[in-house]
Amino acid sequence: MITRKDSRNAHERMNLPFVGLVTFAGQPACDNWKQLDSADVAILGIPIDTAASYRAGMRFGPRAIREASMFHGFSSEGVFDFEDETTYLSAEEVKIVDAGDSDVIYGDTQRSLGNAEQAVRALLDAKTLPYILGGDHSITIATMKAYAREKPFHIVHIDAHFDFIDESHGISWGHGSPMRRASEMACVKGITTIGPRNMGAASRKNYDAVKACCIHIVSATKLRVQGAIAALAHIPDGDRVYVSIDIDAFDPSIAPGTGTISHGGLTYQDGKGILKEVARRFEVVGADLVEVSPPYDPSGITSLLAARLSLDFIGAIFHERAKKPT
Repeated sequence: MITRKDSRNAHERMNLPFVGLVTFAGQPACDNWKQLDSADVAILGIPIDTAASYRAGMRFGPRAIREASMFHGFSSEGVFDFEDETTYLSAEEVKIVDAGDSDVIYGDTQRSLGNAEQAVRALLDAKTLPYILGGDHSITIATMKAYAREKPFHIVHIDAHFDFIDESHGISWGHGSPMRRASEMACVKGITTIGPRNMGAASRKNYDAVKACCIHIVSATKLRVQGAIAALAHIPDGDRVYVSIDIDAFDPSIAPGTGTISHGGLTYQDGKGILKEVARRFEVVGADLVEVSPPYDPSGITSLLAARLSLDFIGAIFHERAKKPT
């Protein structure tokens, strides 16, 4: 059963962001994945950080993003954006549920990733769009395995790094390898990486592998010059697209709470522009947002950014769907 929670903006209660049970943006919770009650999108946490190569703490990401998202709680009327003169996230356009977290087995990353794969598969079987909160970027490997039976799709990968390491000391499923593993899957027909930058984004060997696999690259510098529309112009209109967002794609001035910081990153407006263009032109089949590490950001601005981007993207996806004829 879904436990319904009055919005903090409802008339009968004030429900300030620090009041009540914490769910994503104060939306209803349902941790029984066989009873998602025809939800359009399900928020799933995958709190794994044991595949990170440097700073960890991403296991606390899903909870921190949920906490931050309570600031953006909304009623059934949705949220008005004066810049677009548009209301997003209304009950008529989208039904969101918080599906809780996949289970984590301490000391066993592979079993934890296996649990994550099963959880994502359950959401797909329920015909709801998975929106996944990480966790380190290895969770995308599990997610792609869950999508193995789905129709082919393109990945839009927003990241400071290429994440194309084949293996390191026998480890082929670390947080630096998700796009390499995805490129090997029959369901993935292309990858576009937006935002890589600086020395160390990839080794020469891995960069050569990226080019050999025909990954479309839009560096942070190139994005600033050409913008989001041109960055995505090579993907045909209406294509099925999965979006993987590493918070380190954004500049550390607005996203300090992550494991592998890289300076000169995207602004909030850069990210919002990319996601709105994805929602406008493509059929979004799922998304993840990863690598938020709350211990490295006492201010909480990284989690607030992750929550804001997530709500922007979900709102745009379903607003665009509502405009299309059924």
